[in-house]
Amino acid sequence: MPRELILGTAGHIDHGKTSLVKALTGTDCDRLPEEKARGITIDIGFATLDLGEFRLGVVDVPGHERFIKNMLAGATGIDVVVLVVAADDSVMPQTREHLEILKLLGLRHGLIALTKCDLVDDTTREVAELEIRELVQGSFLENAPIIATSAQTRKGLDELKVAIADICKKVERHMAQDWFRLPIDRSFIVQGHGTVVTGSVISGSVHVGDELNWQPRGEKVRVRSLQNHDQAVEEVHRGMRAAINLAGVHHEDVIRGQEVCTPGFLKPSRVVTVRLHCLRDQKKPLKHRASVRFHLGTAEIMGTVSLLDCDAVTPGAWGIAQVFLDEPATAVWGQPFVVRGPSATTTLGGGQILQPVAKKIRRRHLEILERIEKLWTGDAQARALAVAWFGGFTGFDHADLVRGANLAPAEAQQTIQQLSKAGKLILVSQRLLHVDLVGELEERVFGVLKKMHMEAPLLTAHDRQKVQAQLDYIGEPSLVHVIVERLLQRRKLVGDLRKLALAEFKPKLSANLEKLKDKVVSAYRDTRFQPPDSTSFASQAGGNAANLKDLFDVLSAEGFLVHVVDNLYLHADAEADMRRRVQERLQSGQGATVAEIRDLLGTTRKFAVPLCEYLDRIGVTKREGDLRVLAKIASNVAT
Repeated sequence: MPRELILGTAGHIDHGKTSLVKALTGTDCDRLPEEKARGITIDIGFATLDLGEFRLGVVDVPGHERFIKNMLAGATGIDVVVLVVAADDSVMPQTREHLEILKLLGLRHGLIALTKCDLVDDTTREVAELEIRELVQGSFLENAPIIATSAQTRKGLDELKVAIADICKKVERHMAQDWFRLPIDRSFIVQGHGTVVTGSVISGSVHVGDELNWQPRGEKVRVRSLQNHDQAVEEVHRGMRAAINLAGVHHEDVIRGQEVCTPGFLKPSRVVTVRLHCLRDQKKPLKHRASVRFHLGTAEIMGTVSLLDCDAVTPGAWGIAQVFLDEPATAVWGQPFVVRGPSATTTLGGGQILQPVAKKIRRRHLEILERIEKLWTGDAQARALAVAWFGGFTGFDHADLVRGANLAPAEAQQTIQQLSKAGKLILVSQRLLHVDLVGELEERVFGVLKKMHMEAPLLTAHDRQKVQAQLDYIGEPSLVHVIVERLLQRRKLVGDLRKLALAEFKPKLSANLEKLKDKVVSAYRDTRFQPPDSTSFASQAGGNAANLKDLFDVLSAEGFLVHVVDNLYLHADAEADMRRRVQERLQSGQGATVAEIRDLLGTTRKFAVPLCEYLDRIGVTKREGDLRVLAKIASNVAT
């Protein structure tokens, strides 16, 4: 079965691209009436070239400078290019511009067809070949063969076919498990079938009946039928021209530049981060805030350049930038793009996508620029970690790695497992986060508590809801809750569902309160089961009376006092003695009244009632009518 690839043409207007394709394939790619009338190619055309071992979908592009956007749309997805130069004209402006565009698009395989050789003598042809060699020096076509041809006499056509087949053997094979993607370059209606979209499959495969995403609309569509080279097929894959009949799609809603892809693969964005190159022969640099026409896949979108690491990219140089687009676009990591001037008369430069879905980045932010740099210079794991970090507190999934880090679907899942095992990714609240982001969240929790401890140095712990509320700006309350629980488990914080404090925090008492602290502890130790009201120490606190409640919280936290209810506290030794006496008294199974417990403790009814209620509350006793019994015994009797 022949291998499927895409062959594209490039070159100046009237250099014979369409005639050459017709001579090779028998197909006239000028399908529009205006093209027939004017004798020039306006839009991209399509043909098929069968070379035995290879079957090529041929994309013929216009050469006129006014139709460069159509040329760019046609160049999307091509594997091999034939640069066409007429022998009687030699190198012309669009020859140069098309070559620059091919270089910007990352083309690696191609050859040169010298056309109209029947119109010139050998000397003129040789001069043209020398000019071509000078033009392609340093490019991917530097060592490419130049085949002298004539569409009229059919000179060199067989040699050209052999040369194309030889070049095709050098084209890398792509992984079959990649997700499907097809940028739309044309659409039309077939009577009785509905809307058909066409394009070059640039990754993956799709079958009849499959469901696809229609981007950037975000809608799901179903593949009703497929065609390749005008033949119905059950499946199309990378390297094929495809016509896809989509169910439930209105033709008027389809425009060039949209894409169909595996569900979840592509995400539309109006902001992309890029490596940006300014062409060497440009007279002016590409400046910050420059308005451009952004060519990505088959799309052309107006946009504004925001340079992140400089104020201008000088001719021949590279920079890091973001492009803010007027309309959303879909892309993947490493995808090439071209930028042209707003008037569409000049190609300014191009580059590669680093972040297909991006948020606005502050200019000259060193840490962020370093992480962006790793998206280009790093290995697969470094790119994956960069995607994870930029995913922020909402996390990321393996589709983000496929789209944003150039990983195959299976490789993405494996990379996540490896990075998680190495502790570089952490699962928090059902989302994967970069370890640095988890550390940042923990520091934010620490920062809030440090501030609260500083503002209330006597307060042992703070209301957990208030602590977490100060991190509401993160927009992920469940995430903050899980981070707090994580810190509690690791004993970086102390507390429960109601209160929180830093583990190392100790309340700081003034000298006067330290003295009062000793007096309070002594008073409660001496009075045992008839303790003073906590507010009775206000006069002794003097200027610190407002902090009296905090002092009692400190004494409770440090284990000197036990809070019974309201302003009633017991010394910790007294509270333990109370529990021991009551348990021994009720051990026989006979209950005791409040009065009997009062007498047992040697106190008054004023204290006996709240103390009995406290014992009920902490599970020592249980009330049965007018009696208190041991809670454990009551439970056994009930059983």
